[in-house]
Amino acid sequence: MAFRRLLRGTVPWSQLEGVSRAVLSRYDEPSGRVRFLSADNWLSTPMVVNDRWFVKVVTPQNSLVHALLTTGRNIGAFSSGTAGFFEHFGTPYQMAEHELAATERMRELGVNAPEPIEAFEYEGLGVIVLEYLEEFHTLDELPPEAVAPHAETVFDFLHRMHEAGLAHGDFRCENVLVADDRLYFIDATSVRAAAIADARAYDVACALGALEPLIGAHAAVGAAGKYYTPEELLAAEEFLDFVNIRPDHDFEAAVIRGAIEQAAG
Repeated sequence: MAFRRLLRGTVPWSQLEGVSRAVLSRYDEPSGRVRFLSADNWLSTPMVVNDRWFVKVVTPQNSLVHALLTTGRNIGAFSSGTAGFFEHFGTPYQMAEHELAATERMRELGVNAPEPIEAFEYEGLGVIVLEYLEEFHTLDELPPEAVAPHAETVFDFLHRMHEAGLAHGDFRCENVLVADDRLYFIDATSVRAAAIADARAYDVACALGALEPLIGAHAAVGAAGKYYTPEELLAAEEFLDFVNIRPDHDFEAAVIRGAIEQAAG
């Protein structure tokens, strides 16, 4: 946690206050209340303004960390025998613009995501404003019996994106929210169009890895099999070891492999 805070850096209060005032001004609010969130996020400082807007502030240091993560993940993809497929955006504002566009596209495809409002630049910072979801839990905060009914929806949403030529690129439990018993995707990253097939397989591997500790490998693979062919599941199997070295994933890769191979017949 302390290491992540060091990497993320600290945004001076004067700038955060300025961002808050800019948000209030843009929506004709004379005053407001700012609440900072304790989300363990490498790539932005999240806050809630007036309990209406979820605001993420992206700094140049966040952009640098994103570049380092992108390089590391592409090296990991090479180790899996594929070309790297993650993309980096050069500036904080470009990062914010991409997240806004990705959120808009997910919603167009019928994937639940917080309503995107706008992205703007403030003193070299990228700022993205989204709908604030109240009373939400991340997927791994739910008990297993509450996760199981959502498992098929996870793969339904991913499949909709994949059929449209998109990939999430950063699927993990922290990026799947449940509010009012509805599943929401957040924080989609960018992948190279030329490597979309590998990126899709990586997404499925990430989802299987996220769900296995919560509902078990066979239930996770069974949910995936509602939307993906045995060949597509076998392609995802190739990325399991790569996904499992990420610090935000911890699952039994061998058990998932067994479930995939059994399902593939």
